[in-house]
Amino acid sequence: MTDYVDAGEAIPFAQLSNVKGSAPATTNVDYERIKAATSEPENWLTYYGTYDGQRHSTLDQINKDTVRRLSPAWVFQAGAVGMQSGASTYSFEASPLVVEGIMYVSGPDGRVWAIDAKTGEELWRYKANSPYDVSLCCGNVNRGVAVGHGKVYMYTLNAHLIALDATTGVKIWDTVNGDVRAGESGSAAPLIAKDMVIIGSAGGEFGVRGHLDAFDAETGERRWRRYMVPKPGEPGSETWPDDGEAWQRGGGNCWVTPTYDPELELLYQGTGNPAPDFDGAVRPGDNLYTDSTVAVDVNTGEIRWHYQFTPHDLWDYDSTMENLLFDAPDGRKLLAHADKNGYFFVLDRTNGELVRVFPFVDRITWGEIAPDGTVTPKVYPDEEGVPVHFWPGPAGGKEWTHMSYNPRTGLIYIPVQEVGATATRRRREFKESIPYWGAGVAVDIEDFYGFVSAVDPLTGEEKWRWRNEYPMCASTLTTAGGLVFQGTPTGELVALDADTGEKLWSFQCGSGHHSSPSTFSVDGRQYIAVPTGWGGWIEGFLPGLLGAAAGDALFCFALPED
Repeated sequence: MTDYVDAGEAIPFAQLSNVKGSAPATTNVDYERIKAATSEPENWLTYYGTYDGQRHSTLDQINKDTVRRLSPAWVFQAGAVGMQSGASTYSFEASPLVVEGIMYVSGPDGRVWAIDAKTGEELWRYKANSPYDVSLCCGNVNRGVAVGHGKVYMYTLNAHLIALDATTGVKIWDTVNGDVRAGESGSAAPLIAKDMVIIGSAGGEFGVRGHLDAFDAETGERRWRRYMVPKPGEPGSETWPDDGEAWQRGGGNCWVTPTYDPELELLYQGTGNPAPDFDGAVRPGDNLYTDSTVAVDVNTGEIRWHYQFTPHDLWDYDSTMENLLFDAPDGRKLLAHADKNGYFFVLDRTNGELVRVFPFVDRITWGEIAPDGTVTPKVYPDEEGVPVHFWPGPAGGKEWTHMSYNPRTGLIYIPVQEVGATATRRRREFKESIPYWGAGVAVDIEDFYGFVSAVDPLTGEEKWRWRNEYPMCASTLTTAGGLVFQGTPTGELVALDADTGEKLWSFQCGSGHHSSPSTFSVDGRQYIAVPTGWGGWIEGFLPGLLGAAAGDALFCFALPED
């Protein structure tokens, strides 16, 4: 007799697909293993590849001599369908992780996959539930997962931290980390540090108070929370008006994954702009700890030091982007940060002391930063209804996408955006879950370009640049093969010579790049993995390509098998 499903009974989605339902078990990934990630370049264990954010691999099978033979090994189609939380933008922004031949990657709208990294075969999938009307400033996106302790951790659009079984994808626990009704959301990849999972909040555009949180990796219980806007009486509160309101809706969200120094036990978190952006009249003062790098004690959540890049920000210059850790030849522990405001900063990561600051973009009109770090604003929207043009625009000289560092060349490879904007101040009263923006903004639809800049962080000298017709809106990846990989808005993945900037190879992926490529090897064969999908906040960084081809595919490249 045939078994029939009763009316209304749900059928597991895996039954309607070719998903195997489980991934081969991997040996445990834990804190000690991630600390030593450089010793196993065949894997990509954490968001930046390693805690220091260098996005460098010691794999060299794909190199200057062999890269011309690089071709697709497989393509995984994410396939966004059905109703979405917020507007569907098709932006595939994740950085794929690989553990012993299994790839773990997240996509838009709360989706996670385990994939055979050698063949591209889907092993399991998970879809998180979130409200269709969740408040999102900048698109339905997710930038990645963390893997460890037998689990896959994802932070969802509606601000839930979820732990999945790494073998089956079955949900183990679910912890709420924000108030979705107030506009809090999540898009960053979690970070495993010690026995904790670290995650930062998003939603500053809705006038929420940004925070960084640590959770027990086994139970999901919160260990600590650090707000990035101090309340009255706390250090830094004197930089906010004492009106009982501005600091509570001050922004400063932590919407990009921090880097981490295990020896110093410090997390280096970048923070977002103050709220409301552009309209500084309602928040006089420097507005700490917005637009800053904040060094946070991983054990307690206490702030050990901070450096603010744009005090009293009037240009939407979030400083959430990565803080890349490296050591000088004399052993000094340094931190590099390319800020939205167009300046590149080198700090002593033990105490936050400024070592060097220099511009990394061609056009800066909003203001000037002196060699000693003194900030002098020049152009900003200070009159109601009066338009003001400035460079860089609110997406910055570099947005959230990441630079990389090659220890052999000593160079940092920066994806640069050269695009300006016009802002017209518009006073807006605060209302919960409604965008709390202080201006109307139109990003330039013409007069833009981009380049990859190879910079010596010790001297500030640009060694070479590879110029592109359009701004560079994706992360770079550098390898011991002497290469720099970079995706373009028009769909090409290119490989550049790390020493000279010469383009050695390219492949048209059919949709623009706004993600972070990673590299790994399986059975001795090196692969380059890159999600493609042109979407997200395009109107903020490249409105001239709003109509470009969308997509939701993950390409994996390798050399032909002998």
